Amino acid sequence: MKLVVGISGASGTQLALKFLEHVPQEWALFVVVSQSAKRVARAEGRINLKSALGKLKHPLEIFEESQIDAPIASGSFGAQAMAIIPASLNIIAKIAHGICDELISRAAAVILKEQKKLLIAPRELPLHSIALENLLVLARAGVIIAPPMLTYYTQPRDLESMELFLVGKWLDALGIENHLYTRWGQPC
Repeated sequence: MKLVVGISGASGTQLALKFLEHVPQEWALFVVVSQSAKRVARAEGRINLKSALGKLKHPLEIFEESQIDAPIASGSFGAQAMAIIPASLNIIAKIAHGICDELISRAAAVILKEQKKLLIAPRELPLHSIALENLLVLARAGVIIAPPMLTYYTQPRDLESMELFLVGKWLDALGIENHLYTRWGQPC
């Protein structure tokens, strides 16, 4: 099974790394890193995103956003799903309006046309009406809109347990089994 992950230039690139860390091994990973994501990772956590991706135990193929001819830019590639974590308002607007001028938006357009699962984790607060309209366009097209929302029913102990909840919910939304958080009705 093939999963494409886009890392755009929104705040929270660490969440993308946490997500990738917990994707099961049976999923082949194909990651697109935007130039803005690299800058944000350096600014927020002094992280070299390419280096951090290289240290993951899960093998993955990394693409630059300029590689518009990458295999993931074609429906014949056969990806089952795509997640964009974090999703900037810029990438959301591009996808909502069919602008495919770089690899993340092109791969998302392919996922949509192939009627596969696309998850977008918008990272902005508050959201203005234009962003909300773009998200509504995407939701109507079947995109899973899954912003990183805080949880309390799982009684998180720290940031790590909060992040695991988010990753678990994203994996759930994509139909990928996981046991990363306490589900409702289970003892915490």
